[in-house]
Amino acid sequence: MSNTEDPSHEQEISPNDYHTEIDKWFTLFINKHPEIYQHSVRVSMLAEKIAAPLELSVSETAQLIRGCFVHDIGKIMIPRDVILNRGPLDDDQWDLIKLHPILGAELLESCPGFAPQITAVVRSHHERWDGQGYPEGLQGEEIHLFARICAVIDAFDSMTSNFTYRRRLNISEAKLELLRHAGTQFDPDIVHALMRLSNDTLDIYSLT
Repeated sequence: MSNTEDPSHEQEISPNDYHTEIDKWFTLFINKHPEIYQHSVRVSMLAEKIAAPLELSVSETAQLIRGCFVHDIGKIMIPRDVILNRGPLDDDQWDLIKLHPILGAELLESCPGFAPQITAVVRSHHERWDGQGYPEGLQGEEIHLFARICAVIDAFDSMTSNFTYRRRLNISEAKLELLRHAGTQFDPDIVHALMRLSNDTLDIYSLT
């Protein structure tokens, strides 16, 4: 976090400078990893849909959507050939991939305007309910709620998209896979909230 930074230094940087920096991030994101950018758009759309069964407030929903939209922003720092690898990753490639939540969180922390819960989504969306995730090995409710939500819908979109090395699953198959891992990889309450959404509601590909 930026607790140790000199507040007077931050005041010397105008809001326009920060907006320009953010624009640069997303231009790089779109150009370097267009598939991941589109994935992020779909995950943010799913965030809006799952907010209803989770009974999130309007402000909570807005923050969740923003967090899910930027959840993979750290991948702008990961080489494209690693992202596009359709086969099993070697140890070095896997270590690079596992850096993206930390890199993304650090990017957001460097830029005022991103609420802590948005940064939490970026940092913790690969944590697991059973504590076997990364980067910090958080468990259960130690993981921010929004990050737990993102983990479920991130996995759902990955399973139902073409941008994976595995066969694309249909919506019903992806739901079953989430149920199979509820209580281990995923918060079971969030998985069951997603189950309350119809297949038509979850058919993001028909909207993009």
